[in-house]
This record gives sequence, structure tokens and C-alpha cells, in this order.
Amino acid sequence: MLQELWITFLNTIRDVAPIVVLIAVFQVLIIKKSIPNFRSVALGVVLVIFGLSFFLIGLDKALFPLGELMAKQLSRPQFIFNSYTGSLTDWQAYYWVYIFAALIGFSTTIAEPALIAVAVKANEVSGGTISTFFLRIVVAIGVAIALVVGTYRIVVGDSLATYIMVCYVIVVIQTIFVKKDIVALAYDSGGVTTSTVTVPIVAALGLGMASVVPDRNPALDGFGLIAFASVFPVIAVLGYAQLIDLVKYINNLKK
Repeated sequence: MLQELWITFLNTIRDVAPIVVLIAVFQVLIIKKSIPNFRSVALGVVLVIFGLSFFLIGLDKALFPLGELMAKQLSRPQFIFNSYTGSLTDWQAYYWVYIFAALIGFSTTIAEPALIAVAVKANEVSGGTISTFFLRIVVAIGVAIALVVGTYRIVVGDSLATYIMVCYVIVVIQTIFVKKDIVALAYDSGGVTTSTVTVPIVAALGLGMASVVPDRNPALDGFGLIAFASVFPVIAVLGYAQLIDLVKYINNLKK
């Protein structure tokens, strides 16, 4: 365990070093100014390295195996036939998987540090108009729906490309009719959901499902959930903005 932690620590230093060097070079040689609060910045870099190292170990030892284990247990014939009398190939048989996928998608997205950072900045830029809490909730609901649809696709064996194309057609249509000041934030919200907390569990869920569902190949069917987790938050944020505009329009009509 200590050897694995040491290797992870060295790999984290290797991954973080280019970013630190790039910023330092631009600050000192290009901008030609000293790094402000150097001690605090240096301490922050050290804490980031240690934090990422422990976080990666935690993902490898706990979250990734847990997601795959839960998917396999919920998809086992012994478990399914305790609550379902139909065929193992029926999509209705896996309703516990859909519930788990929705809950895991919502909870991991709420805990996603990248989303928290974007939500805080959006609140600052908008002068408080965009609520940090509600933005995180809307994006988390989008990811929850995404994982339900994604796990359903694995069960029924439909084409991933068809689902993704339909989703992006919806995004394009929404983009045309929504206020332009929300579009960039919606697109960024889709990107930050596929980060350090969400991706390992989502990937484990897909691989676990594909390895248990009959006639599914993990290499072909196990991946794709992350693509859903990227596009559905965009739909959710744009849809939320459209809903707010609709409510305002109805209130104005009443007046």
C-alpha cells in the first residue's frame, strides 16, 4: 500500500509539474513580475499534490470497485428474480439499476469540485442572479437522467451513436431559442460534470452492467455513459433557462 501510494505521489508530481512550470515561466519571464504570495502559492501546490494522490488512491481502492460491484450485484439473476417475474432480457427487470444509476449520478455530480467552481464563478459574474445551489441541482438532475438513459441503452442494446445524435439535435434546437447569455454556461456545465469524482464511478457502472447483461460486450457496450453525462446537463441547464423564461412570460400575461 505504501509503495502504491509513493508511486501515485510521484505520478501526481509528474502530472502537476508542467502546469506549475508553465505558470511560473509566464509569470516571471513573460509578464516579468514576481509571484504574489509565493509561500501561500507553494503551500497550495503541495496540498494539491498530496490531495490528488490520496484522492486517486481512494478512487482506485474504493469508488471504482464499489461502482462496478453494485452494478454487478443489482444485475445478478438471483437478485432480479426476487423482485421481477419476467425474462432476464426485459429492460423492466433492471429497474433497481436505473434507480441506482440516477442516485449515483446525482450524488457524484453534487460532489464534483469542478462543477462547484463553475457554479461559484457563475454566481459572481451574474451578480447573484444565477444561484450556485440551483445550478448544481439542475446539472445533477441532468446527469441522473443521463445515467438512467445510458443504462437503459446498455440493457436494450441500442446504438450509442443514435442516442447521442438525438441529444445533440435537441441541444442545437434549444440553443436557437434560449437566451444567448446562458448558452456558454450550459455548455461548460456539461464539460465539468465528467471530472474526477463522476468519471470513475460512471465508467465502473457501465462496465459492470455490460459484463452482466446477457449478450453485451463490455468493450463495445460498457462505455458511453460518460458521453451521456456530458450532453444531458447541457439539455438540463438550457431547459431550466427556457422554463424560467416561460414562467416570466406567463406572469406578464397575467398582469
